Amino acid sequence: MKKKILIVDDEPNIVMSLEYTFKKQDFEVYIARDGSEALEILKTQTPDVILLDIMMPNVDGYQTLSHIKSDEKLKDIKVVFLTAKNKASDIEKGLTLGADKYLTKPFSVKKIVSEIMELVA
Repeated sequence: MKKKILIVDDEPNIVMSLEYTFKKQDFEVYIARDGSEALEILKTQTPDVILLDIMMPNVDGYQTLSHIKSDEKLKDIKVVFLTAKNKASDIEKGLTLGADKYLTKPFSVKKIVSEIMELVA
């Protein structure tokens, strides 16, 4: 069965590149441009992993992750932050909120794929 990934980012170039890459890896890919869109998708889909940006309009990544972790049906989904926020305090906050991994931009697509594959194996 195909693995499912939800990519949540407001930068179209990043989304396109990751969508293409994960489709080539035989993932079913869902896209959201901010946290509120992600939460809408999560009402009907349960991805294996969520790749989540922090700085987005409307509902940011921290708020989105808090919502996911407080929902009984969603709390076990693996969540990976992919963000430009790279200070130690940002990383600590993300991991404390429940992120499984914290990756920073700019990023290597190869590294992201290997990190995601490790999580969903």
